[in-house]
Amino acid sequence: MNISDWLDEKEADNVDVSQIVLPADMSYDEVPEETIFFKEIKPCGVLCTGNHPFSTVERFGHWYYSRGQDKRAGIHSSTMKWRLFTRDKDIALQTAKAHIE
Repeated sequence: MNISDWLDEKEADNVDVSQIVLPADMSYDEVPEETIFFKEIKPCGVLCTGNHPFSTVERFGHWYYSRGQDKRAGIHSSTMKWRLFTRDKDIALQTAKAHIE
């Protein structure tokens, strides 16, 4: 089963899927159909392996997965991670941009 179908099933069961955590096997097995937005704040250089604030929007069928780490967390922090599943592309993009700007 793919992510889009799984989310549809959960939504049909009246589950709020906006903040749902994907099963581990599903999140690693499926590649998004497209990445619509990606931005990372990485002032320490391309070779740095630490955590950096980022935002991304990926499309899985008719669902958009907006996720990242808020800019307010700071460089090399592992806190303030966020996620949002929605069918609305504009909401996904606005959310991602708001967390990184």
